[in-house]
Amino acid sequence: MSENNTPLPINEIDHVEFYVGNAKQAAQYYRHLFGFEQIGYAGPETGIRDRASYLMQQGKIRFVLTTPLTPNSESARKIHEHGDGVFDIALRVDDVESCYSTAIGRGAPSVRAPHREKDSVGFIEKAAIQTYGDTIHTLIDKRGYDGPLLPGFEAVSKPATNRPQLAAIDHMVGNVEDGQMDSWVDFYKHVFGFEHFITFDDKDISTEFTALRSKVVSSKNNRVTFPINEPAEGRRKSQIQEYIDFNKGAGVQHIAMITGDIISTVRQLRENGVEFLNVPDTYYESLTDRVGSIREDIRALQELRILVDRDDDGYLLQIFTKPVEDRPTLFFEVIQRRGCQGFGKGNFKALFESIEREQAKRGNL
Repeated sequence: MSENNTPLPINEIDHVEFYVGNAKQAAQYYRHLFGFEQIGYAGPETGIRDRASYLMQQGKIRFVLTTPLTPNSESARKIHEHGDGVFDIALRVDDVESCYSTAIGRGAPSVRAPHREKDSVGFIEKAAIQTYGDTIHTLIDKRGYDGPLLPGFEAVSKPATNRPQLAAIDHMVGNVEDGQMDSWVDFYKHVFGFEHFITFDDKDISTEFTALRSKVVSSKNNRVTFPINEPAEGRRKSQIQEYIDFNKGAGVQHIAMITGDIISTVRQLRENGVEFLNVPDTYYESLTDRVGSIREDIRALQELRILVDRDDDGYLLQIFTKPVEDRPTLFFEVIQRRGCQGFGKGNFKALFESIEREQAKRGNL
């Protein structure tokens, strides 16, 4: 790797910020359906005049749900154009100034220059750069901050109800316009020093009607992984193009959350009211022939509609929710890994046929 592509010292995803039309209601949605605890709040009552934000946590997953309080703000514009969704993937680093200047020097567009935010328990250093669509990456150093929250937030304790066992973010997927995937892969390789992990072409990810292409980039420590998708030509409109159409451009398609026990986690999520994509019973008829011996009870997997795939290192189990917004954009994946570090290549056809059935119901296939 050349000196110019020395990896930025990215530690992990610190938090993911959503812009939503009503954060108060969204916080209750993530508490009661996905089992997140609300641990913080920022808004007019805490001295923040232009927005209200709710800090949610489960395991190492931290979501910030933000609603603008004025109609002419940048966040209000983004909600109006794209609907509710992810707009900031905040990355924890040890030196914001150095990471920011290196990223800008490598061609990353600046959103906010390095600055300090503080409150009674310390300070954090922050800066932000632009990535695909209206998505940004805030670079954040919290070593000077002696608290579980962020400056401007006050502590709140609203425990989760019927909590599942979601532990951390496994990966986050971005959808970009046709012909733009390679450009954004190059962006992450050049700006961040990420490594190109794996490629899926339209022969790997296709059905009778639709296809897409995907490449996966990952940080040097493998704690930050971003698959990037683009639509490929097919007989009908692909799910990626449907996303682009309704999101009005590129954006975060889904967040994969890892669990150590997918059967109990998905059972709890279903009981909470989370809606998942359906998989036909025929998928399970020859499951062991395709993936070999697994520890889990196949009857339980079939009951819950959990998918299984295997590679040379082991196997994984995964399931995907239906879109969690009225626009068919953002959704979630729940994943358990038993050695396999892939993304379920063997499940692509069954998964995409399931998505197509939902597209057809919406009249968008």
